[in-house]
Amino acid sequence: MNNSAADTGRVLRAGLRALLVLTLVCGVLYPLAVTGVAQLAFPGRANGSEITDASGKVVGSELIGQRYDLPLTDGEEKAAPDLRWFQPRPSNGLGSNSVNTQYRLILSGATNRSGDNAELIQWVEDAKAAVVEDNSTASYTVNPADVPADAVTSSGSGLDPHISPEYARLQVHRVAARNELDVATVERLVAEHTDGRILGFIGEPRVHVLRLNLALKAELAEAGRQG
Repeated sequence: MNNSAADTGRVLRAGLRALLVLTLVCGVLYPLAVTGVAQLAFPGRANGSEITDASGKVVGSELIGQRYDLPLTDGEEKAAPDLRWFQPRPSNGLGSNSVNTQYRLILSGATNRSGDNAELIQWVEDAKAAVVEDNSTASYTVNPADVPADAVTSSGSGLDPHISPEYARLQVHRVAARNELDVATVERLVAEHTDGRILGFIGEPRVHVLRLNLALKAELAEAGRQG
């Protein structure tokens, strides 16, 4: 009996020592080491790839898209887009938190509809009609055939921060008219914020919507208009 109790005590003490050592190594030292290396080598990415405006205020993340909508009015369930700004991809895949209602969380995700789903087809048709209507001006009419796919479909996450150069260029006339800028000025902003393929062959050319809108805001401030 005494030997059994002693053996049990040794096993418990060994297990406790292993727990303490592993807790220290895996729960303290390793996270601190990884965090330290990340802060030294990739401080921007380690801190969330934050984007700041001209005043140094954090306005978003390079990795997460955001919407540019007008404030909700009485009776509205969905805010209308603020057409002064370049608009991102649709976000039909986004959902709202229904478990922890203390916070208004947005859940990302895809629509998970098949290509022949009637609801998805209706979404695309409605989005295309809205794109044509919103981006046509008194001197420029959008050709429905020129509306790119990313203007009417959401990404897998619903939070894609980029749009195609084609979609950005399609919005140029509307943005110029709404902000009383020359079309050539807005076209220059799009060209300056169009990124090519990574290493010349990976991915597709793209435009970061938040960075483009920050450049537009700076252009408006330089022209003496409020952004």
